[in-house]
Parts: sequence; structure tokens; C-alpha cells
Amino acid sequence: MAKKYSKAILLILLIVFANSAFAQGPPPPPPPITPIDGGVVALFLAGAAYAIKKIRDKNK
Repeated sequence: MAKKYSKAILLILLIVFANSAFAQGPPPPPPPITPIDGGVVALFLAGAAYAIKKIRDKNK
């Protein structure tokens, strides 16, 4: 009789553990690649313009 209950308990535990192991969903997707913002490009252009101005002032 104990053998009968031990098999049932083992089966129930197996089902519970298998269910909890596969209950997790798939991993989340990776975040999208963010492009360079327009403000950053404007800062690069301002820095280049300032450097050109300094070079022209030095040559004069």
C-alpha cells in the first residue's frame, strides 16, 4: 500500500517540478540599436566649425 502512494507522490512531484521548470517564458528581445541623435551631430559640426575658425585665425 505504501508503494502505491509513493508512486503517486513521485508522479505528482515530477509533474509539479516539470511544470515549474517550463513555466518561464522566452527571454526578452534585445534592446534596439539607438542611432546618433541630431543634437550630437550638431555638436560635432559646431566643434569642426570652431576648429576651422581657429585655424583660419592663426593663419592670418
